[in-house]
Amino acid sequence: MNRKRLRTVLSCAVLMLCVSGVAGAQVAKRGSDPEHKLNLTWDRWLDHTEVGERLKLMERTWPKFLKLQSLGKSYGQRDIWMMTVSNPSTGPEMSKAAMFIEANVHGNEIQGTEVSLYTIWYLMENYERIPTIRRLVDERVFYIVPTINPDGRDFFMHGTGSGARTGHVPVDSDGDGLFDEDGPDDLNGNGIIETIRKYVPGQGTHRISHQDKRILEPVAPGEKGDWIILGREGKDNDGDGLIDEDPPGGYDPNRNYGSDWQPNYVQGGSMDYPFQLPEARVTNDFWMSHPNIAGMQTYHNSGGMILRPPGSAWYGDYPAADIRAYDEIAEAGERMLPYYDYLVIWRGLYTVHGGSIDWMNDGLGILSYSNELWNGDQYFNSPLLQKQAADPNSPISGQKGDFFFDDFLEFGDEYQDWTPFDHPQYGKVELGGWKKLQGRVNPRFMSMELFHRNMAFTLHHADQMPHLAMGAATVQKVEGDVYRVRVDVTNDRVIPTIMEKAAASRTVRPDLLTIEGRNVGVIAAGLVPNKFQPGPLSMIDQKDLKRILVRNGVPGRTTRTIEYLVKGSGQVTIQYAAVKGGTVSTTVELK
Repeated sequence: MNRKRLRTVLSCAVLMLCVSGVAGAQVAKRGSDPEHKLNLTWDRWLDHTEVGERLKLMERTWPKFLKLQSLGKSYGQRDIWMMTVSNPSTGPEMSKAAMFIEANVHGNEIQGTEVSLYTIWYLMENYERIPTIRRLVDERVFYIVPTINPDGRDFFMHGTGSGARTGHVPVDSDGDGLFDEDGPDDLNGNGIIETIRKYVPGQGTHRISHQDKRILEPVAPGEKGDWIILGREGKDNDGDGLIDEDPPGGYDPNRNYGSDWQPNYVQGGSMDYPFQLPEARVTNDFWMSHPNIAGMQTYHNSGGMILRPPGSAWYGDYPAADIRAYDEIAEAGERMLPYYDYLVIWRGLYTVHGGSIDWMNDGLGILSYSNELWNGDQYFNSPLLQKQAADPNSPISGQKGDFFFDDFLEFGDEYQDWTPFDHPQYGKVELGGWKKLQGRVNPRFMSMELFHRNMAFTLHHADQMPHLAMGAATVQKVEGDVYRVRVDVTNDRVIPTIMEKAAASRTVRPDLLTIEGRNVGVIAAGLVPNKFQPGPLSMIDQKDLKRILVRNGVPGRTTRTIEYLVKGSGQVTIQYAAVKGGTVSTTVELK
């Protein structure tokens, strides 16, 4: 190799090393993924104390945007924490449309708490990095309550999990004058409330499956099995001959709200009157004092559903305009959440009287959804495996699929084998079955996708809350000091500033259209049917035309043009204020 060529090769090598070094330095600085300001793990379930600690940690990390408060105390004197996410630099929170997010209304429906925590964390971590997230935090307010039912959550987390759906206000479920005296009992002390089965040769209702000895299957009509199922693990604690009939609580926390509330003989678990429960009462007090809430998401489990009200068929359906808003948002949600179906509560699930999202829609005029987190079809998340799961001869069909998933992906962690036990009432029986996290709660290793997809749907909902803008006003001199002033008011999102049902029932304060000027009087005012086509105005017949009540608000994706005939001079400010859409204004000169 000659010297000239050698110099060329060496120069190229040095240049490559330099470029490589710069690139390496950039990679080292940037990393393979954006660094987190607050590194949190999302692979475990938190008890109430840990939830509070995580909320306080996030508030300390992002004090400008986060404000933590307790809405009140549960029956067990646990704080019902709420985090407000807002950017004070872009205006006070009451001037912005707000999204209310709640979870864990039922104590054993735990995933929503982590979705809520993840939402706070994700908004903060990505505020500086993702423009859409920055815009949402700047434009909106988020009120996030990770756990409505902290008593039920801790009972589920620290106990066996059985009977944790309810809260802990004492209820005499069996009518014997005593309260909560006969709940589940962990008879063998293994920390699990198991199923009780008894061997009764030729007299039973079930038999052991020939495909898997762990499975009990019902026998065909007219046949006799060798086993009967005697319910959940427990004993007769109060001597009335019944087992587990008066557990802690014993009501349904999501049947105690004001819309379509029904007494207990109609709607089981409803308590004595609406908002009797401390958890329902403190949240409703907050809702009533924050009319800027325009959207609501409550997280439950399971089944993979995006539910909208109403909860009962007799209540009737909503106006077509409201349904269109519900449909557009939820149908996008179906595409964002595989294996989730968009359903009306009573039609797709079951009848619910006195549920929270009925009250939010009917009592407060807030477009509201309930997501039922986790769908068992996600155990086998591919079209091929779904086809196999539908084949009764497949090793992943029916109950066999649950065992296959537990054996091969969770290594048997969620199932307790049948073991003999001498029961005080039933005699010789066997105890066994699934642990508390199986079925309703997603496997931990599948949490991140569940958290993120449901959060994304809720943020989409929040983004579709009303968002007002006012166009520049035009001024046309008529004669003398009389002027025609026109201005556009636009809502560029799906949700109207006032839902049609809320307008009809007057559950939301009317929007206010005002005009102010030192030397200005309003002669007439009206809505312009089509500003691009001449025609008569739709005249506004109100006594005070400087302060017009707009009872039906601004519909979604709509621009309304207002025309004033005014007399005077100087500056005129026109303002449109909606409690669920914010306040916008513009100023013009009469000349």
